[in-house]
Amino acid sequence: MVLIYTSPGCASCRKVKAWLTEHNIKYIEKNIFQTLLDRDEIKLLLKRSENGTDDIISKRSKIIQENLIDIDSMNLNELVDFIIENPSILKRPIIINRHNFQVGYDVEEIGAFIPYQDRQIKNNDL
Repeated sequence: MVLIYTSPGCASCRKVKAWLTEHNIKYIEKNIFQTLLDRDEIKLLLKRSENGTDDIISKRSKIIQENLIDIDSMNLNELVDFIIENPSILKRPIIINRHNFQVGYDVEEIGAFIPYQDRQIKNNDL
């Protein structure tokens, strides 16, 4: 199962959901403003991201810029608390399943979410 962290009005989020639907991939959508992330979810996102905060946090977000927040100086607990209090700093969409992790809609990378056996069938058709 694929889990997508989204927000209202996010064009990339709509593209991801449309792509998954088109490819008959079931997903669960979690709007980060309606259902706040818990500590374990945030830690999992940080763990799964290749480059940690650089991958999932928009350092250009209004909150960070206006308050001159230095994300890199925070310890893990401070960072998790800050994300819980300010979910808008997360880049969106964040797409995750058991084997894959992607931030944003990238047409070349999202194919990794097609189940392995389905990719094999398509490759054999070539």
